[in-house]
Amino acid sequence: MNILQPTNPRKSDVRQSSKVKGSNYKVFQVFLIFLLAVSCASKEEEQQRPNILYIMTDDHTQQALHAYGHGLLDKVYFPNMNRLAKEGALFKNSFVTNSICAPSRAVLLTGKYSHLNGKIDNVTPFNWDQATYPKILQASGYETALIGKIHLEGKPQGYKYSLTLPGQGNYYNPEFIKNGEEELKFEGHCEALIPQFVIDWLDKDWDRSKPFAINYHTKAPHRNWMPEEKYLTLYEDQKFPFPKNFFDDYTGRGTAAREQEMEIVNDMYWGWDMKFEKNPFTGNESRLPAPFKRMSKEQMDAWNSVYGSPNKAFLDNKPMGEELAKFMYHRYLRDYLKVIKSVDDGIGRVLDYLEKQGLLENTIIIYTSDQGFYLGEHGWYDKRFMYEQSLSTPLLVRYPKEIQAGTVVEGMVLNLDHAPTILDYAGIPKPADMQGESWRQLAAGKPFPKRDAIYYHYYEYPGPHNVKRHYGVRTDRYKLIHFYHDVDEWEMYDLQTDPDEMNNIYNDPDYSQIQEMLHKRLRELRKQYGDSNELSQQFIDQIK
Repeated sequence: MNILQPTNPRKSDVRQSSKVKGSNYKVFQVFLIFLLAVSCASKEEEQQRPNILYIMTDDHTQQALHAYGHGLLDKVYFPNMNRLAKEGALFKNSFVTNSICAPSRAVLLTGKYSHLNGKIDNVTPFNWDQATYPKILQASGYETALIGKIHLEGKPQGYKYSLTLPGQGNYYNPEFIKNGEEELKFEGHCEALIPQFVIDWLDKDWDRSKPFAINYHTKAPHRNWMPEEKYLTLYEDQKFPFPKNFFDDYTGRGTAAREQEMEIVNDMYWGWDMKFEKNPFTGNESRLPAPFKRMSKEQMDAWNSVYGSPNKAFLDNKPMGEELAKFMYHRYLRDYLKVIKSVDDGIGRVLDYLEKQGLLENTIIIYTSDQGFYLGEHGWYDKRFMYEQSLSTPLLVRYPKEIQAGTVVEGMVLNLDHAPTILDYAGIPKPADMQGESWRQLAAGKPFPKRDAIYYHYYEYPGPHNVKRHYGVRTDRYKLIHFYHDVDEWEMYDLQTDPDEMNNIYNDPDYSQIQEMLHKRLRELRKQYGDSNELSQQFIDQIK
């Protein structure tokens, strides 16, 4: 048919043309309807994809969270964290693969063990060019943001927006790095600022045609525990009992437990940790002075009004022995809990915002920490060891569409599993090199194969706190640890009869079959995850 219309068409041509036009119009209508349906379906599908709020604190331990019921801190209650436990799932057996800050964050992002993602300790660089779950979410249509502490050098990748603390960051009047480039300084306390930055991004910058995925990372309760002004007096009138193994002499344990440098009484800094200008016993400046220079006069006056009198009383009396231990333990523990109170407030503010905006029910909220911490157990603070308090970490998850309120998950999970789980919730298959497994079915209370064992590997030695290199396996009842590098020592514990890990049973003949089973399982896990003595030696050589 001639597509050129005649100058003077005949009636029959006009009728034919009308028929063609009518036919084309109907086809066009059908096509429009199809496009509209597809568009609506895409928007509906996009709206149904859950938002993801991943909250990570730094050094928050299970025994400092009332929902875990450890009993040490019965008088301390964090309502917003406990709300997440009541309205969602609490994972009783949540563990990390390498109990130290930066490597733990690298495991979160990549879903791979430290020896594969390359971030074995706080010193070695992190390769941002490798695949991470935020990159995958962003490529699939999520609006991504990183706000708070990341503790990984380099420009963050996989985020539309980032506002991060440089390194460890500061509690008072902190600097932040915007999008990996521009440094900005803010007045105030970082645990009041960070949640407000989260809300601001949601309120002003988030493209609401897409689901969001936010990494909301706090500084607290990382050392040096500088409380907000409004909480300086909180818990000051409360007395806490020593953990029953606070005065541990490490009898029966190996070299690692005896030679560590993380004891509250012997290794804390009088300035940085205890908030004195000088060492009360020598009169010398503390190795790390109290970080008061960042504070305004008003902030410093508020600080002195609370800490000045107890510090003067201490200097007048200079207690020794158990009284010295009691003072240092309480100064540490109270400050640690005060900064967690600020974190809990921030979580509450973000939850309130999501609820007011009608976003709460379609948002998966994951609360965890980069590892656990010692609150005087074995006389310690800090982390690193494969003993329970630093190996375990809180994990609370709220998502009412799938998770029944008050769910308690007994199965063992790892921070290795968070990346594949988040991708699972987003409807995205995990990459083949991600070693973790999704815990989504566990959280939903559905039948799911449970892990029979987890694998752990710590590398940062020689280094801060002098904790020797070690790797090991933990089952639901037993634990086997190998300390290596400049020693060759094994420890084994029955967590059912010895939950405080005071009695090394490695050479106990009554446990010989258990020891054999654990060695076999350890070899299997090392093979499964691609770890070996040769790789460990490569890392040793690399650090040298």
